[in-house]
Amino acid sequence: MPKVTYETFDPLAAAERALNYLTGMVDRACDCLPYWLVAPHENPAFARHCRVDDAELVASWYEAISAVRAMLGTEEGADVQAGFRRHLMRSWGAHGLRFHQPYPWSNTLHSSFHEMAYVLSALNRVLGGDPQDRAAERRAAGLVRGLRSLVVDRKVRTFWSGDFPEPEPIYEFPNDVYLADGGFDLTRHTGRGEQAIRNGMMLHALVVRAERAGDGAALDLAAGLANHLLGVSRYFNRRMEFFGHVHSAVWVASGLVRLGRVAGERRYVEKGRGVYDYVRSLSSSFGWVPEYAQWHPMTEEHCETCCIKDMIECAVELIDAGHDDVWDDLVRFSRNQLVENQLRSGRFVAVDNTVPDTPETTWRDLDRRVVGGFSGGAEPNSISLSRFRSVAGCCVGTAPQALQLVWDRSVTRRGRRLTVNVPVERAGPDAEVACGYPNDGRIAVTPRRKSDVAVRTYPWMGRALRAFVGGRPRLPRREGGLVVFRGVPRGVTVELRHPLRTRKVAEAARGRTFVVHWRGPDVVDMTPRGAPLRLWQRVAGRPKRYPRAPKVRTSGTGFVAAPTQQKG
Repeated sequence: MPKVTYETFDPLAAAERALNYLTGMVDRACDCLPYWLVAPHENPAFARHCRVDDAELVASWYEAISAVRAMLGTEEGADVQAGFRRHLMRSWGAHGLRFHQPYPWSNTLHSSFHEMAYVLSALNRVLGGDPQDRAAERRAAGLVRGLRSLVVDRKVRTFWSGDFPEPEPIYEFPNDVYLADGGFDLTRHTGRGEQAIRNGMMLHALVVRAERAGDGAALDLAAGLANHLLGVSRYFNRRMEFFGHVHSAVWVASGLVRLGRVAGERRYVEKGRGVYDYVRSLSSSFGWVPEYAQWHPMTEEHCETCCIKDMIECAVELIDAGHDDVWDDLVRFSRNQLVENQLRSGRFVAVDNTVPDTPETTWRDLDRRVVGGFSGGAEPNSISLSRFRSVAGCCVGTAPQALQLVWDRSVTRRGRRLTVNVPVERAGPDAEVACGYPNDGRIAVTPRRKSDVAVRTYPWMGRALRAFVGGRPRLPRREGGLVVFRGVPRGVTVELRHPLRTRKVAEAARGRTFVVHWRGPDVVDMTPRGAPLRLWQRVAGRPKRYPRAPKVRTSGTGFVAAPTQQKG
């Protein structure tokens, strides 16, 4: 046993913190409209509305709060989730597109095609919970058909050597923005660039829609967009490397893998795996994923938590397509950088509750409300508060979905076989699972009814595995990457044990070398240590060494003195 006790991976605690943010960082005067822009480093801290609050956020936050409430089995937050749904179902217009509402901070009313990825994904989740929801079904079906009506259908390749009919559908949108009062105006653009990949972010949601609703138009649109991305867009090279936005590309990769499985086309699966492997080559073993590929020097990159969610979701799709080798990534990414990127304390936040809120900005209780948020720009060893998006509304919408993906896959049942895929403590309807990580190498499973129990094994378990049934040694039976116990009676505990020691591994991440302290699947420390919000403080019972908030000094006019920068 180690001399110190380390914190264990606790997805439910992370979900509770996320629920705090999702229910607290909303504007109840605007029917729970989210705040995307949060500035925890300002003195005093504030949150402010911007256009994206009523665009992708009402969709992604609906999915996030649905995910954590399902994990926790709680009624808390039901009113906020209902508010997100009401926002989601408003402001629909031409071609079945959803437009943001004309708030004072919104400017030009338009629909952005990458935002429709979030909107369709949220509608899929609404219908997953209630397939009889006619309003959501009407909007989802209308959105798919409206999007299909707006694409350019590339039918013929006209080249110097002649005209050649395209053998497969190739679809692309003429622009990345559609104006509510003017449609496609080619003098307007989002300015993001990478139009093909950002417009293609809807690929995964389209395939989910096609699979669940039997929607042929969604499958046709997905195939046409995929063919454009993989062909004439020239976005990816032959090794599926790219230059640009990782969140967009990996979300597309998830869609490619799912499209390949649903359509029975392995080539799409292989291309999606290629994108995954390329981004994996840029990422760390503990889940630090760069926001961009080949755009900045790697030493200037930060980890947008959305990208970790995409890698976890793509790993899930690859597993469903038969790629069991990515289970290890799913485990390491989720229990390390994903949860490290979440704020657990607001003690560093300077608050002045004497400043009155306005329709656009709130200053109230930001130290409490910021807890549970996720970083949009973490370094491997720290969260930088001075960087824009140190806490990002987009990441708060996606990271909880990753938590649910891992939670739902941690224990699965197929017929008589109960499989423990992820070493995490949980008591569910099928089994009670107890784990020792990162303090000792142990997984114990007690089925609720007679079952064949399988436990997935990982490289960090080593070769000295010992198996026990009801406390008695048993020779492990291996089936591929599983250890299987046949016919385990209800209430009898099966257990895997193995030696566990701390391994210190030097690893390059973000263009520099870190010494990573591993215990099984968990990072328990890292050097050099970061500031101001140092990560990897995993000794149980020891408070995080976050900097304290500067004292807010106000005059009668409400002036707030600027703080000196503090280090953790």
